[in-house]
Amino acid sequence: MNSKVKVALAQVDLAVGDVSGNTAKILDYAVRARDELQADLVVFPELSVCGYPPEDLLLHAGLRNRTEQAVADIREAVKGIAVLIGFPEYVDDKIYNSCAVFSDGEILCSYRKSLLPNYRVFDEKRYFTAGTEAAVFRFKGIAVGLTICEDVWQPGPIAAARSAGAECVIAINGSPFELNTQDKREQVVRSRIAESRIPVLYLNMVGGQDELVFDGGSFAMGADGEVDFRAPAFDEGLHQVALSASASGIEIEPATVTEFMPTEQTVYRALVCGTRDYVGKHGFPGVIIGLSGGIDSALVLSIACDALGSDRVRAVMMPFRYTATISQEDAAKQAHMLGVQYDVIPIAPIYDATVAQLAPLFAGRDEDVTEENIQARCRGLLLMAISNKTGRMLLTTGNKSEMAVGYATLYGDMAGGFAPIKDCSKTLVYRLARYRNSIGDTIPERVITREPSAELRPGQKDSDSLPPYDILDAILESFIEKDLSVDQIAQRGFDRDVVIRVLEMVKRNEYKRRQAPPGIRISSRAFGRDWRYPITSGYRFPG
Repeated sequence: MNSKVKVALAQVDLAVGDVSGNTAKILDYAVRARDELQADLVVFPELSVCGYPPEDLLLHAGLRNRTEQAVADIREAVKGIAVLIGFPEYVDDKIYNSCAVFSDGEILCSYRKSLLPNYRVFDEKRYFTAGTEAAVFRFKGIAVGLTICEDVWQPGPIAAARSAGAECVIAINGSPFELNTQDKREQVVRSRIAESRIPVLYLNMVGGQDELVFDGGSFAMGADGEVDFRAPAFDEGLHQVALSASASGIEIEPATVTEFMPTEQTVYRALVCGTRDYVGKHGFPGVIIGLSGGIDSALVLSIACDALGSDRVRAVMMPFRYTATISQEDAAKQAHMLGVQYDVIPIAPIYDATVAQLAPLFAGRDEDVTEENIQARCRGLLLMAISNKTGRMLLTTGNKSEMAVGYATLYGDMAGGFAPIKDCSKTLVYRLARYRNSIGDTIPERVITREPSAELRPGQKDSDSLPPYDILDAILESFIEKDLSVDQIAQRGFDRDVVIRVLEMVKRNEYKRRQAPPGIRISSRAFGRDWRYPITSGYRFPG
């Protein structure tokens, strides 16, 4: 008689540090998996009890106490179904990134993550001790091996599980989103399967955590390397995968295989997810956005409304003498299209009063960027005042191209609590705006087609200060994400002097980026936790 195991994959959104809330969700999903799906085993993501990544919170004695109690509570509370959870395991002065399988109060198996990532956004070696042993348990006639996230990216751990008798592997993950990451994950797992010839069930979490977004995309891949199940990206859900044992090995019963999303849709979903969770997990009642009539604030307004609902979004237009009439018209039109509360506050009185106060100190000096920055800081003052008074968080609207070269005003348009498009280049911003309008117009067409301008002086255009964005963004990607030298970038067809100028701008503005609010990471290298260039540096380009 063939053995069969019905596994429920709990692709859930968890909150770092909310041990009681995460425990309640684990218990709820375990009951649902048992009663609604009649599953034999329910699986939860990496560090599901404490949330991922917990960072230095792991070092706090209070978290240790809470997680140890939560693991004990889950072990005793879940009946009638086995449960696999992830948690930090404290042993004397060591911490392991661990998981365990419990069934009716008994422990069937435990495992400690053996490969600890220490690159890009990951610094697990700061906290964890690596495990050294494979973990395999027999469940309803099938030998199941366990791995955690990074363990599938190198051959060792799955090979060790296979050598220990595993007939299939369950991999629990906290794998953050970046462009094309789902395809990369599946290619890696396919490589492991080619080596081991056993199926893999890959569970990933969903939801936003500070700069990171977890996109789910959980899947089951058979011993032939074919995907037999794939969960929808970015959506919480409980998904059943059935394993059957036969003379030829463990087989996965075919289930729904959700198609990959196009790039723009995937990125847009990530931005919506990250914004929703950052606002929601911090308990803000809503958000404020400075709406300029330009493409960046228009995209952020659309993201905010999709993430939170229009009733929780307030837009403010703050015109000055350089603000074009079409900017005011387009901002009002978009606010009306989306149904958000819309206010217009001219900044001339504040600006004039500020300049008048500074006049004795500025006597004999011509107007320059100082006066432009005063405009931006007047707007920042108003927006932060509304944020303070209403309790709503201010979303900033700067993109990655601007953050890279410092085309933003510190304490002005950089003021705020969260930056949804901080890791989106200007050219990507346009693509995302087009995508959003393709599923329902939220951005006036003229906002997308007109030439971009900060509107801080008469006739100003971005191209006055910056190379064309298609050139700028390609140079920035080569430097920021590929770490190429000036010569290597120039060899890609770019003017060497332009390359040097752009890279010097990036270096010179590191101090600004250190003071910018966090924003959603969608690329392989975002400004924030995986960008650590020095502020004070004697390095000079070319080089």
